Amino acid sequence: MLKFRLLFTLAALISFSSIYSKTEKFYIVEMKTNKGEIILKLSNRTPLHRDNFVKLCKEKFYDNVLFHRVIEGFMIQAGDPQSKSHSMDITLGDGELPYKVDAEIVPGMFHKRGVLAAAREGDSFNPERKSSSTHFYIVTGKVCTDADLNKAAARIAKANRLTEYTFPDDIVKVYKSEGGAPHLDTQYTIFGEVIKGMDVVMSISKSETDNNDRPLENIVIISAKARLVKKYR
Repeated sequence: MLKFRLLFTLAALISFSSIYSKTEKFYIVEMKTNKGEIILKLSNRTPLHRDNFVKLCKEKFYDNVLFHRVIEGFMIQAGDPQSKSHSMDITLGDGELPYKVDAEIVPGMFHKRGVLAAAREGDSFNPERKSSSTHFYIVTGKVCTDADLNKAAARIAKANRLTEYTFPDDIVKVYKSEGGAPHLDTQYTIFGEVIKGMDVVMSISKSETDNNDRPLENIVIISAKARLVKKYR
């Protein structure tokens, strides 16, 4: 197999929090939880995921859904409609709507702390890496060392059947200063980021959990409202 080094141009490395022109409209989602409010900005670079998430918010799908999977130093996840019962007697994680969203894995969008991404089934069942219709996660991650990044790069190379994978220097800088979950790069669709309320996300990430990573105290999405704006406040 030829050696393949996945490198991005300088333009692709620009953080997607600043990719929008001053006149381009974008969606924000105001997500109220029983732990506080999280404001999300959706990316126009992933229109299938953006539109699906907006549709679900407008249908009030996420109202009363739980953050059912929380792993400190990694991410918080929600989207199982079965969690609306708030019952502690059922195992959560398999419920969703009966469709998938085609992958939109965009070069330059990476798993830094605060990104919003779509969960999915693993490659063995889902080689096209299509996303769950409803499940999403927000990365909390951790500040990475060179050893962490080398391990993540090896994992990415294996997952993509590459001889080698190299993180671009600008992305390395972010992972080593802000943190994230680099081992997920190139494999999951990122479609937004937190622009306010990261303290709420981090608070949720510290919740005490059971053996299935479910918080012992229910973390409830009270409402999730999407609106189209030119700028946020």
